[in-house]
Amino acid sequence: MADLSPDFQAHVQSGLTTLCRAWAISRADGVVLGFTDHDQSLGFEGYSFKAGTGLTALALQQATGLSVDNTEAIGGLSDVSVSEVDIDAGRYDGAEVRCWLVNWADVSVRWLMFRGSIGQLRRAGGAFHAELRGLSDALNRPLGRVYQKPCTAVLGDSACRFALDTPGYREEVPVEQVVRAQEYRWPDLAGYEPGWFARGTLEVLSGAAQGLTGVIKQDRVEATGRVIELWQPIRAEVLPGDVVRLQAGCDKRMESCRLKFNNLVNHQGFPDIPGEDWVMSVPKQNGANTGGSRR
Repeated sequence: MADLSPDFQAHVQSGLTTLCRAWAISRADGVVLGFTDHDQSLGFEGYSFKAGTGLTALALQQATGLSVDNTEAIGGLSDVSVSEVDIDAGRYDGAEVRCWLVNWADVSVRWLMFRGSIGQLRRAGGAFHAELRGLSDALNRPLGRVYQKPCTAVLGDSACRFALDTPGYREEVPVEQVVRAQEYRWPDLAGYEPGWFARGTLEVLSGAAQGLTGVIKQDRVEATGRVIELWQPIRAEVLPGDVVRLQAGCDKRMESCRLKFNNLVNHQGFPDIPGEDWVMSVPKQNGANTGGSRR
């Protein structure tokens, strides 16, 4: 939340104000929407805030310290702004939200009163209800380094440092066959061994589901060809001919980091850490002394 500017303070203290709210929603796919509860559209900071959208907001709860600021926005579903199809597809999940209290007679006089993201989003009776969570909500997540055998990095992030666009680790292909938006089939994916894309991602690059991504559960070969199965269906229609990008997956093992990605120097796991049964081990003359079953 930004500090009050002298101009905004002077306007509020004047006793005669011309204030309204303006909201900007920035989705992960790059789409930006603007709304205002004023009766005319406004524009500032490169955003266009549409009037007459029916968007309203409940009282904003704000606190000092690490308490989470929150509120709720309510608006009508429509084909030109917030559509039911986009909500079902998850395009608003985690979208960034900013809210200003602005002088509609002089939009340079404004106050950024809220910044956060969309939490729970529900719809009913032709309207949507969006829970808005403040920036401090991220502090509710456990943070810190985890010491475990598997790698704790995400393939391609700042800790892993693997270049995702390395040739041989991604493939862009048109969809041949779709089963329940969860299984994608091709006669063949030449050059990629079975399981190469397991634990990777499938990103839709064209069609109604463009920009949506699914996590790959299985990459297997059947009698009819190659099958890529997702953990969950893509939440929009994917048709044959739509182009998707398959990204190779990582199972977090040191062997895969060394042999599959040639990236052992950035491995973030601890493969030699003792297992949980190690503390139960007893002296033995031969065999692995892990504390497990002696069978």
